[in-house]
Amino acid sequence: MAKRRTDRLNSLLKEVISEVITRDVRNPHVKTLITVTRVDISSDLHYAKVYISVIGTQEEKDETLKALQSAAGFIAVHASKKVVMRYFPELTFKLDNSVEQHMRIDSLLEKIHNEERSRSQ
Repeated sequence: MAKRRTDRLNSLLKEVISEVITRDVRNPHVKTLITVTRVDISSDLHYAKVYISVIGTQEEKDETLKALQSAAGFIAVHASKKVVMRYFPELTFKLDNSVEQHMRIDSLLEKIHNEERSRSQ
């Protein structure tokens, strides 16, 4: 029961935080190509890790992460207006590199398949 509640809350927070970042955050260091990939809220509902994916160079990713972390209070205040909770969780932003890892794995698998094809000829 509690697991289902936190899953629903994670999904709702992901949606709301993403909306707040795209509509309300006006920081030039926050890139437009940003996606909230997932949110993990703690069991006591006081802390939430927000995983983001940013398209750009590593420097742009670091700048965006730093800007979002400094705006975490602002984002929490605006998001708390859309989600009714007794305590809105403290937000911590983390960089999600899973997209780049998947792309790297796909390219490695493609190289392996190409090598197998060239050997069989």
